[in-house]
Amino acid sequence: MKSINYKEGLVITATELKQSLGKYLAFVEEENNDAVITKNGKKIARLTPYITDIEQYFTVRENALDYQYGGKRVSYEEFMKISEKSSLRMEFINGEIHILSSPTISHQEILGRLHLLFAEYFRDKKCRVFLAPFDVHFKKKDLKEPDVMQPDLLVVCDLENNVTEKDRYMGTPTLVIEILSESTRKKDMVDKLNTYMLSGVEEYWIVDPKQKKIMIYSFKDCEIDKYKIFEKEEISQSLIFEALSTDNKNLFNQLF
Repeated sequence: MKSINYKEGLVITATELKQSLGKYLAFVEEENNDAVITKNGKKIARLTPYITDIEQYFTVRENALDYQYGGKRVSYEEFMKISEKSSLRMEFINGEIHILSSPTISHQEILGRLHLLFAEYFRDKKCRVFLAPFDVHFKKKDLKEPDVMQPDLLVVCDLENNVTEKDRYMGTPTLVIEILSESTRKKDMVDKLNTYMLSGVEEYWIVDPKQKKIMIYSFKDCEIDKYKIFEKEEISQSLIFEALSTDNKNLFNQLF
């Protein structure tokens, strides 16, 4: 056998593969490594160890968690490759991968109530309302790589010409909502606020179930234009959509 390149595995020619197929299959199985096949000096194929779906799941999960907790930074392209192979919900913020945990009952109750309210308001209007999980690629001003996030609820007014052949949305939402939890509080109030502001989002609602209040930001020219806090007995009013509002008392009533 030729020497092993530990980045690519064993490199062999197509002729060698034909002559000793069993030997190279054994190498791939026993060493759990690839064998790259060349023809006329060009790489044409790869023998790869077979792994089951569940093994692949844990491998991808381990890699994603390693990036999250190890502080490793990845490129946008690397994140897309990882996320496409995984069934985990994940976000890409400032070059780091964040695994999303399952939402709580209270979170889902609030999200459901807001979706009903928003869907009714935007019925027969141009804008559409979507729920997570829904990947959005936020292109921040003066930065090359976008962040990829899943707002809990978003209002999209630019669907036309912003949907790919794979039925993926690639525009910028007009309004986004995040419902706070203990594990996402800092990310939602700092990192996501910054991304939404720099990417052209016009309004951002931060819903706080613990304190029963809603913070609403409006942005203009990638800066905070207005900011208002609506307490638990008040009516939260959109800063950009006339008559779009929610009664906080009803929104937070009878939560677990």
